[in-house]
Amino acid sequence: MGDFTDTVILEQELAYADVLPVAFRVLKQPLDAETRASIAEANLRILQAFTAMEEGSAAESLDDDPNRSAEIGRIDQKVNLLLEMVGALVAASQRRPPPQPIRFNKLAASWRVRPPAPHVGSAGLLEIYLKDWLPQPLQLIGRVAEASADGLLQFQLEQQSDGLTEQIERMVFRRHRRQIAGARAQRRAGADAV
Repeated sequence: MGDFTDTVILEQELAYADVLPVAFRVLKQPLDAETRASIAEANLRILQAFTAMEEGSAAESLDDDPNRSAEIGRIDQKVNLLLEMVGALVAASQRRPPPQPIRFNKLAASWRVRPPAPHVGSAGLLEIYLKDWLPQPLQLIGRVAEASADGLLQFQLEQQSDGLTEQIERMVFRRHRRQIAGARAQRRAGADAV
């Protein structure tokens, strides 16, 4: 299972890694079809909202008109500030679990829980709060595949709908692409400083 500091891989696939509020509960009985459908629908809405806000400013694609691009950039900054403020209000009004390192993708999730860890094979519901401005967590259903003595869990996700799988893959890939771009920029800045 490894540590959370270097390569962001889980189940031999790219994974999203961050320090986020995470909650987990063991499911004593299987969720009914209506509840599963409701969770899947909410997850899709959450990931679509997350994607829309994380895709970057419209100003980035309007290079042909610098004035319009600058104005859209300012509006984008104001909207982002407003979202941060609303997010702070939402976070203050909700009791959220403490942030902790987690990595996940369309197949699995890995994070630490306080001992005693749930038993291998236990069905559970993992809640991941992706951003302060998103009031609902991403809810993932699955089974505990591994549990170490120190509380590191490997959680195998149930198969998701194609739409949800695609949204998770997109989110993971965008994060990976940004990390590569950031690393390249740091290398260039380091090379320029020498």
